[in-house]
Amino acid sequence: MDKKYKLTDETLTLSNGVKLYRIKALKSFGEVNKGDLGGFVQSEDNLSHKGNAWVYCNAQVYDDAHVSGNASVYSDAQVSGNAQVRDYAEVSGNAQVRGYAEVSGNAQVRGYAEVYGRASVSGNAQVYGNAQVYGRASIYNHAFVYGNACVHGRACVRGNALVRGDADVCFYTKVYGNAIVSGDAKIYNSTDIIWFSHVGTENGTLTVFKGKAGNLLATIGCFYGTVDEFLEKSAKVHDKRVKTEYQLLIKVAKSRIQHNQL
Repeated sequence: MDKKYKLTDETLTLSNGVKLYRIKALKSFGEVNKGDLGGFVQSEDNLSHKGNAWVYCNAQVYDDAHVSGNASVYSDAQVSGNAQVRDYAEVSGNAQVRGYAEVSGNAQVRGYAEVYGRASVSGNAQVYGNAQVYGRASIYNHAFVYGNACVHGRACVRGNALVRGDADVCFYTKVYGNAIVSGDAKIYNSTDIIWFSHVGTENGTLTVFKGKAGNLLATIGCFYGTVDEFLEKSAKVHDKRVKTEYQLLIKVAKSRIQHNQL
């Protein structure tokens, strides 16, 4: 095998006693030059010698985790357990990917985000901030999960959907399209949420969902609040046609979500 790196004598011992070794490039490839020092791995099983995959800075890859393809692990990120980071995926900052989690495609996990269990992040999806994705949840396409949001269970976030703030999305919930879930959302079922696209003066997406307090919340554009607050604001700033349109949409949302709570 034509090796692209070696383990150096510089070591780092984790709190559980596992010893990691800093890596050094034996040849130039991708954005790595021969002689460059990389991050830390437990063994050569953690980083493929094929492709342009690399562990940078002080990032750590250990246990049975594996980084392959053209994937990159940067900064102080950690990849452990049986996690897989492959293709063109990036894990950076202080992010953690562990368990049997997979990060693939052009996906990014950064900041203080955590992806674990058997969760997957793929496509062009991004998970960042203090967000957590775990269980068997999947994030893909161009979806973003960030802030303090949690997506878990077998929930799926895809398309151009955004899940942010302190939102909690769980079980078999599916959030997709241009839906925006924010704030204190608590969506444990696909019937806890509904969205309407190409509405209002800006042809935006109105998303209505259940909150942690049992109330109904709404987002559209920069607005986030209860559905009653939304209608109050609409009454002040919109003409009769748009105001009526929003009243009808909220009525449909209430009927759908509240009916399914019975």
